Amino acid sequence: MHTEASLTADLRRLGVTKAMTLLVHASLRSVGLVQGGSRTLLSALREAVGPDGTLVVPTFTTGNSLTSPAYLRSTRGLTRHQLLSYRENMEPFSPASTPSDGMGRLAEEVRVTPAAVRSTHPQTSFAALGPLAARITSGHALDCLLGERSPLGRLYEEEAYVLLLGVGFEVCSAFHLSECRQPGQVRRRYDCRVMTEDGPRWTAFLDVDHDDSDFGDLGRWLEASVPAGRGPLDRGRIGAADSRLFPLRWAVDTASRWFAAGRGAEADRA
Repeated sequence: MHTEASLTADLRRLGVTKAMTLLVHASLRSVGLVQGGSRTLLSALREAVGPDGTLVVPTFTTGNSLTSPAYLRSTRGLTRHQLLSYRENMEPFSPASTPSDGMGRLAEEVRVTPAAVRSTHPQTSFAALGPLAARITSGHALDCLLGERSPLGRLYEEEAYVLLLGVGFEVCSAFHLSECRQPGQVRRRYDCRVMTEDGPRWTAFLDVDHDDSDFGDLGRWLEASVPAGRGPLDRGRIGAADSRLFPLRWAVDTASRWFAAGRGAEADRA
């Protein structure tokens, strides 16, 4: 069984250091049996980065949209009357209380920690713990899900690291920042339900039409571009979880080549 001490040691072996700012995507199930579950994993992460380090996790609420896969699955086959009823009874987003959706138990553990700060975007919020938490999560613009005016932009400025703990590049949200930086991005309308002082309301905005369907390919290309043992990407195990640690700025800048070449075209030539 994995303990806080053993997980902390694994994190340090991988390269997590004191005072690091760390964006974490994690699968607790991949870690194996952990004494104390997600709370212990969070304690290990906080111990590894120390009191001067900051932990950030995605706390997305993907179902809060009229076009999300979660919404489309839930409303498939409904009559017009049933669809209208479903929409009007959708839970509005509140940063203080709305659980994340599909982000894993560690993300929820961070979100409900009393000292955590959460950004206010109704679909792509992030939660953070540490001295940079307020700076990273503040000013998350409604029409900027995952671009410069989101926590990803602040993480880039702070030279944060990304930890993929038991998950693949498919969920690496940092790649979206590269995506947003490409010229001529297709934009679309997003609709979501939010809690206001006057009660639940629908709001709409235009932003990049994000697509993560090929992030696995991008990650494999990125990893193949790094000489084994000599590049900025480190790989090891946290508990039983195959994990990767790398600088967010390096990943975003390098991935921009892949996007600029027409997504996959660069990988085909590698």
